[in-house]
Amino acid sequence: FIYIQNKRTACNYHIYFDDKKVDLIKKEISPENDIKKIRVVINYRIRSLYQLFLNCRCIKKISFIKFNRNDIINMKYMFYGCTSLEEVDLSKVNTDRVNSMQCMFYRCSSLKELNLSNFNTSYVTDMSYMFDCCSSLEHLNITNFNTFKVTNMTAMFKQCSSLQELNLSSFNTNSVLSMNNMFYQ
Repeated sequence: FIYIQNKRTACNYHIYFDDKKVDLIKKEISPENDIKKIRVVINYRIRSLYQLFLNCRCIKKISFIKFNRNDIINMKYMFYGCTSLEEVDLSKVNTDRVNSMQCMFYRCSSLKELNLSNFNTSYVTDMSYMFDCCSSLEHLNITNFNTFKVTNMTAMFKQCSSLQELNLSSFNTNSVLSMNNMFYQ
């Protein structure tokens, strides 16, 4: 389930994330709500986080505090369009079986802090547009990324205009078929 703290009422909403309640989640986590912080707790089988926070423009901080399962295979568009999002902590998320991170942080233009310290990317094949338009991101530590299976890195760091340094020394690009616009702007 997901704990959502509403700034006005200071109460927590408990929303169960499963196939039966996707509509409820899309209704509760929406650009119209005045939600500023979200703490995510998922402790049961779930295979996809596809579009979980799609276009949630009001959220500023997200922390995953418990993530016991290794069932996730899809993180596409997970934070797509979260233009107010400044901080994300994914250090407790198990990504051991994830195969796509396409557009994961696309258009997170206010993102300044991103903790990916425990990311296992050994099964990921698509990282295209992963950090595209993260124009406020100054530091990004991806030295632990395993890119052996990645075939698509198109526009991966496109428009990361504030990025000061990027260490790609651990990147294995032998399987990559596209790097179009990887560092554009």
